[in-house]
Amino acid sequence: NFMLPLSHDEVVHGKGSLLSKMPGDEWQKFANLRLLYGYMYGMPGKKLLFMGAEFGQADEWRHDGSLQWHLTEHPRHSALQRWVAALNAAYVREPALHQMDCDGRGFEWIDANDTRSSVLSFLRRDHSHAELIALVCNFTPIPRHEYRIGVPQAGYWRVILNSDAAEYDGSGHSSHGGVQADPEPFHGRPYSLKLTLAPLGILLLKSEGR
Repeated sequence: NFMLPLSHDEVVHGKGSLLSKMPGDEWQKFANLRLLYGYMYGMPGKKLLFMGAEFGQADEWRHDGSLQWHLTEHPRHSALQRWVAALNAAYVREPALHQMDCDGRGFEWIDANDTRSSVLSFLRRDHSHAELIALVCNFTPIPRHEYRIGVPQAGYWRVILNSDAAEYDGSGHSSHGGVQADPEPFHGRPYSLKLTLAPLGILLLKSEGR
């Protein structure tokens, strides 16, 4: 059993807040942070975020001061807070995201080697293997159009979370409602999905079967 912590040790003693560590302009910093959180929630292991990280505290944490709650009045900070709430809700709601956290059979790489595009993709499964979720992360500020990943099942794959959605201050580049699997083998699997990946975005797609 293990945890994935972004703890107080990461945001004290001159290290800065998580938001301040992110590269790029202001929009890219928030997009990077949403991507980081989505990647963490998608990977096996229990999650730990230190207080203030969920809304993008601007300054590093100080034990003798309060959190910067006033930042939640700003659209980008409140959008990040909504994203973390959506991740929490999905983690509880979707068995594939938590049931096999400590079992290697619950995780499978789709492609961990696309260094040219800086895209990672992987699968999560529940105990019964009936629930299947594909996660696709674009770690560059460049949108990826017609990006193909291999999947093991035919049918419709519905987007259940999209860090690029407008409600999270996204750019609107991503595939939206979902995609139908093509009968085109890819990544060693019998079917594939052709996706539009947002810059610095993550998609979570759930298989709805044939």
